[in-house]
This record gives sequence, structure tokens and C-alpha cells, in this order.
Amino acid sequence: MHVSLLTGGGDRPYAVGLATVLIKKGLSLDIIGSDGLDSSDWHNTPGVRFLNLRGDQKVDADLATKVSRILIYYARLIHYAWSAEPKVFHILWNNRFESFDRTLLMLYYKLLRKRVVLTAHNVNKRKRDLTDTLVNRLTLRIQYRLCDHVFVHTEQMKWDLERDFGLASSRITVIPFGINNAVPHSELTSAAAKCRLGISEEERVILFFGRIVPYKGLEFLVAAFKKLLIKSGSYRLIIAGRPDNDSKKYCEDIRKLISLDKMHDQILLKIEFVPDDETEVYFKAADVLALPYRDIYQSGVLFLAYSFGLPVVASDVGGLREEVVKGKTGFICRPEDPDDLAQTLVSYFESELFKGLIDSRNNIQAYARERYSWDKVSQLTHAVYVQLRGTSLKKFPCQGA
Repeated sequence: MHVSLLTGGGDRPYAVGLATVLIKKGLSLDIIGSDGLDSSDWHNTPGVRFLNLRGDQKVDADLATKVSRILIYYARLIHYAWSAEPKVFHILWNNRFESFDRTLLMLYYKLLRKRVVLTAHNVNKRKRDLTDTLVNRLTLRIQYRLCDHVFVHTEQMKWDLERDFGLASSRITVIPFGINNAVPHSELTSAAAKCRLGISEEERVILFFGRIVPYKGLEFLVAAFKKLLIKSGSYRLIIAGRPDNDSKKYCEDIRKLISLDKMHDQILLKIEFVPDDETEVYFKAADVLALPYRDIYQSGVLFLAYSFGLPVVASDVGGLREEVVKGKTGFICRPEDPDDLAQTLVSYFESELFKGLIDSRNNIQAYARERYSWDKVSQLTHAVYVQLRGTSLKKFPCQGA
């Protein structure tokens, strides 16, 4: 079987994880990617054709360069689809102009009689971000209806697709969010990681990691951390990540909040992109990951934490309750409630999960390798590919709600 993976040029951990297991199952792959996904491994693997249609995606380029490179990319993508051998196109992420991808590009794929599979990592991210519009919902509905099959990561997401976009249950498959195996792991110890960041072994370290955007509720964590410091000065908070272009004011407001409350001595700020080869230090220096989200469908940061065996304290939103096992992999707190978040963090640090953290890390890693195995992802994904290949093409346009 020959399949095309359209990555959107980003999310290296998911693209690499999925492609690797599909290759092991004997599939031939065309991987449509960018400089950020390119690797000599792809070019030396039989049955894999890596097509770097996207090229450079650096965010600091000038406007003319950005416009030029996106137009060139779409021209290359359209030309590729016209002559592509694979009959199954699996979209992992849409591109920058999502409305175009959801409508005209989808129609183009269907006119070429391609079977289109979509992994919906977010059912409707604009609803999550409180920026939803009628046009956004309409273009999403068109894409979901034109797809032959949709993958989601939780039962809640499946239910949302059925309720909000009218998809039939038979056209949706829930698959695990494969564990992150693209970030390097070394023999670095927790004590050495703390030392590298200037943190003493006795300090209780809370980590916030990833993009700094409003839906992630960082202000609630900062407020909760202030409450923790009133009880004890042994706590330390690490905030590592960068804001999106439209979230810079939000990030500055967080900085001001920290400054005004005079907590800066206990908070380590790394407001910038953290490359893969530095990520390990933060997850090994931390004693717990905090996910104080206002709303979410699923969090890749949670699974990154599990890959390092790091327990999680998360808000009860989206699919997080499905993924956090109380007392085994972490704890759940009420969303947008600094008091409850602070108390839940205290409960965690008083729990056996923290007291036996070395063993807990090993147990969480073993649990994650089983529950979020890429082998499970590949089995479910491959089954859908086979099913689509074995059925006759639907009358255009592809409907079937």
C-alpha cells in the first residue's frame, strides 16, 4: 500500500512517530514536509520518499518572503497531488491558509479521486480559543464532510464531531496520541538537571512548558503559585516556552503579574522556543508538570511529560480526565480555580506519587509505552487505510454524514 502523509510542515514528534511505525508495517510513504522535518533517515529508508515541498518555515522572515514561500509551496503541493501515485492522502495538519485547505484543496483532492483521511488533533481550535466564527465552522464542516475518515484522540472529541458537525460514528476512529519518541533522552539525572538550571535538590519544582497562549491558563498557575509561596518558600516554578504572535500581550501581562507580586526570585522564565535537545533538562528538573488549561481537546505536552515519567496536575477540561489517572500518573483540579490548583499541588507533594518519584517515573513511562503505543496507533490507522482501499469510491462530492 502506498500512502501520502501531508504533515503541514510541523509537529515533528507526531509525524516521525506515525511514519516510523507505518514503515515497519511495510507501507510505502510519500512524506510531504519541510526543512524542520527533513532528515537523512528518510532519504536512506526503502519505501520512503520525503518531499520537502514546504522548505524553510522560519517565523522571523519578512512578509514578502513569507508570502512567496507559501505560494510556492501550494503550487508544488497542487502539482504533486495531480501526479501522485498514492490513492490515500492522510492529512496530519492543515497549512497556514486553513480555509483554503478545508475547501478548495479538499475538493481538488476529491476531484483527483483520492481517499482523504484527516487526523483532527483539535475538533475546533477556534472554539477553544474563543475566536470562533460562522466562516470557521462552515469551512470545518466542509472539510469533515469531504473526508472519508477522521481520526481523533479521545471519546469526547468523537462526540463533539458527531454533535457539532454531524459526522456518523462509523466515519470516526479514536486513536491514542502516540508517545513522544522524537525528543532525545540521555542519562541525565534529575539532580544534575536541577543543578544545570541553578535549582537546589530540596526545592519542589513545578513546570509549565509549551506555547504561552490564553487558553492554557498560565495566569491561574501563577496565582496558585503565589498561594504556595505563602505556605513555604521551597517551591520553584519554571515557565518555558514562547507566545504566539497574537499572544505577546498576554505573555507580557503574565510577566507583569509575576513582577508585581515579587515572585520573580522563585520563578525561572525561559520565554523562548525550547529546542528538542534542551527539552530533557526541564522535564527532568521538574517534579510535576502543571496544565492549568481553560480549555483543550488534547495536550501533546502531557504525553511529552509521560515520556519522561513526569507526573501531571491538570485542569478537568477536554480529554485530560481520560488521560490522567489519579494517584498513578497525576491529579485533576477544577479549571480556572487557583485555590483548587494550589491545594491539588499540595496534595500531590504530600502523596506517595511524589514521595516515591524515582519509582513513579519508571511506572509512568511503562504505563505510557503501553497505553500510547505507536504500534496501537499504526494498527488502527492501517485498518482504516485497508478499509478505504477496499471500498468503491463514493459519488462526488463525498458526503456520508
